[in-house]
Amino acid sequence: MSAPLIAVLDYGIGNLRSAQKALQRMGADARLTADAKLIADAAGVVLPGVGAFGPCMEALRRSGLDEPARAATDDGRPFLGICIGLQLLYEGSEEAPNMAGLGVLEGTVKLLKGNVKRPQMQWNRLDFVGSRAAASVPFVLQGLEGAWVYFVHSYCVPMSPNVVAVCDYGGPVPAVVAKRNVCATQFHPEKSSGPGLTLLANFVRQTQAAAA
Repeated sequence: MSAPLIAVLDYGIGNLRSAQKALQRMGADARLTADAKLIADAAGVVLPGVGAFGPCMEALRRSGLDEPARAATDDGRPFLGICIGLQLLYEGSEEAPNMAGLGVLEGTVKLLKGNVKRPQMQWNRLDFVGSRAAASVPFVLQGLEGAWVYFVHSYCVPMSPNVVAVCDYGGPVPAVVAKRNVCATQFHPEKSSGPGLTLLANFVRQTQAAAA
């Protein structure tokens, strides 16, 4: 099979190229792009993000990539959100009360609760929610039960039926969310060594299969 075309949305914030390079390493034709046509033609779409909700959402809108991002979540193509890219999928965040998110997922992103250090800047264990049979785990998480992955965040998305994996940081904190074709991680796969590369390789295979 040929390498699947994966669009990594380039909206001008942070180090977006690290996600692109990690996907290329896993066999994808990953392109960092703000070209709406290329994004529409891609077999899969990745929305990375670092920093704060407000500036990231503002940059996404200013670049004109908010609508292509939302369209990609709706049309069935594999879609991966990373860190702030996960949080942008929600309706809003306490971090930027007057800034609306993409609204793909319901709820508001909130400050990490409890007597914990903020940000969580560490490796933490990934645990699947409940007693999920292997067949019910999203494909991108195959082989990652109990894996240690790298987090950098002060805010977290709400617990909901869409949360498929958590980490323990003063209590359960959502780490992976999945809904239909959309999967998003609070941790950084591209900074999570072997487990992170496994997730990205799974995403590349999923995208390849969907494009076949």
